[in-house]
Amino acid sequence: MAETSPRITLLYLLYLVVLSPPYPTEAFVSYTQITTILSLSHSLFTRVANLRASRGDFHGARRAQLIADKLEHVSGLRFWSNVWSMGWDYLKNYAWRDTMSFQDALGFASNIHELLSSLTQFGHLRSDSERAAWIARNYSNFFRISKSIFSRLSSVFSKSGPLKELVETLQKEMEGEFLKDCLQVGAGDLMGLVQILKDLASQYTDGHQEL
Repeated sequence: MAETSPRITLLYLLYLVVLSPPYPTEAFVSYTQITTILSLSHSLFTRVANLRASRGDFHGARRAQLIADKLEHVSGLRFWSNVWSMGWDYLKNYAWRDTMSFQDALGFASNIHELLSSLTQFGHLRSDSERAAWIARNYSNFFRISKSIFSRLSSVFSKSGPLKELVETLQKEMEGEFLKDCLQVGAGDLMGLVQILKDLASQYTDGHQEL
């Protein structure tokens, strides 16, 4: 029998860890979703960095640009290495544990749906004055929903590793002016990211309903 190539074996293991479902009815995340998340996140953080620099917030701009640079690095030559690292972290710490109760999952899905509805409403506004008025009326609730989402993610990804570090980095940035900056540069990239989260939450809840 022909000997199996180590490269093929490694890629097969990577598929099992990251792209195949940890439970028969529950998908984790696809290759397309990973690359889309990286692309949208890089675009969003780059635009936020440019916005902050334009208003003289060079410290905030540098922070956002560093995250954008890391995202570009992750999606470049070391893409599979970073995916492997996060996939192994997921497999080791989360795949075989029920890290989120069904009620919490429903709460997370509800938060995501509410956030996406707000972003859709914001995206339909055409003038700067309309967008400014919307932010003045709705930002506190928008921030509350986002904070709840990250609180749930923090409770899920609680084990030391790259997934926990990623959530903590984004949560720290979100607690500042990041969300407001995202709205100011336009809701398109953020809507794309939230839509992927909505799809993943639906996969999780649908899978658990079938179990």
